Amino acid sequence: MSEDKRNTPGDLVKNTSKSASELLNKTADTANGIIKSVSGKGGLVGKVSDTSTDFVKNVSNSGNKVVGKTVDTASKAVKGASNKLFKKK
Repeated sequence: MSEDKRNTPGDLVKNTSKSASELLNKTADTANGIIKSVSGKGGLVGKVSDTSTDFVKNVSNSGNKVVGKTVDTASKAVKGASNKLFKKK
């Protein structure tokens, strides 16, 4: 019986994290665009806004990667433990 990997709890966590990260990135870009449209693109405020947006997006993307790696590591550990406990003799 093949397992449908799209419906595993780990994939749910990873997909939710990815969606949240994408939403945060789009929100940061939108806010940055609004700030720059009011203050001007080339000024100091625009440059600070760009830097802040990049920082927020990098933190969000890094967090998303950590969640993915944590889920993968936990899944492998659970699978390994299950195989050892319930291995047919």
